[in-house]
Amino acid sequence: MSEIRVLVVNADDFGFTRDVNAGIVSAHRNGILTATTLMANGDAFDDAVALAKENPGLDIGCHLVLVGGVSLASGRPLPPTVGNLLRELALGRLEPYVELRLQVERILAAGLTPSHLDTHKHTHLLPPVLEAVARLSREFRIPWVRRPFDFPLDTAPHEVPWSKRATSRCLGFLRRRFHRVLENHGCRTTDHFAGFQLTGRFHARDLVHLIRNLPHGSTEFMCHPGFCGDDLRAARTRLKESREHEHDALVAPEVREALAAAGVRLASYRELC
Repeated sequence: MSEIRVLVVNADDFGFTRDVNAGIVSAHRNGILTATTLMANGDAFDDAVALAKENPGLDIGCHLVLVGGVSLASGRPLPPTVGNLLRELALGRLEPYVELRLQVERILAAGLTPSHLDTHKHTHLLPPVLEAVARLSREFRIPWVRRPFDFPLDTAPHEVPWSKRATSRCLGFLRRRFHRVLENHGCRTTDHFAGFQLTGRFHARDLVHLIRNLPHGSTEFMCHPGFCGDDLRAARTRLKESREHEHDALVAPEVREALAAAGVRLASYRELC
C-alpha cells in the first residue's frame, strides 16, 4: 500500500432532483468534491447529464438503483426499502443484472463514460446484487467498485447513533466474501472507505478530523451534498436539510487548508486508473 494519502470525494444521488444536482456541481466547482455517481432512473437524470457535460472535470460513475424510483426494465416502481428488495429477490421477482445493465446502458447512451460503480442503499452488499455489479464492471470495463466498509475513525461519536456504529461494524463481517467476488471479476476498489457513519450528520470540523486521520493509500469519502429546494423537500428521502450542511462543509476553506496541511492529495477515480 502506498505511503501517499489520496482522497476521492464522491457524491451519491446525482440525478435525484435538480437541486441535488446543483449542490453537487457547486461542491465540485467551489469545494473538494471530485466525483459523483449518477442515478439512471432519477427524476433529474437529463439535467444531471447536461451538467456533467458542462463540467468535464467532474468524474462520473453509476449509482445503481434497486430501491426506490421506477424500474427501467418493467416501468413499475422498484421496491421501496431494502427489506422489500430482499423479499423480491427471494421470490425471484426481480433480476438485478437485467435492471442494472439497463441503467448502465442508459448512462452510456447519454454520452457519458463512467469510471466507477456503487449502489443506492449499498445493496451490492447482498450476494446476488454484488454478482450483478461485478459482472457489469467487467463487461463494461468500469473498473472501480465501492467498498462500503468504514475504516475505524472516532469522529464526533456523540453525533453518531449507536445503531449506525453497530451497523457499520456488522457490515465488516461481509468484507472477506465481498472482496473475493470483486477480485474474481477483476474489479478494483480504493484501499479504504469513509462516510457511512457520517451520512447526514457531518460538518466542516468532521471533515477536517477525517482528513487529519486518513490512512495511507487511497480512500473514497462518500457524501450527499445538495441544496434543499422545493424538489428535494417533496422527494422521498430522509436527507434534506442535511444535504446543505454537507455542501457547506465540502466548500469550507478550512477543509481545503486541512488537505494541504496533511499532505493529502485529492483525486478522481479517473486519476486513480
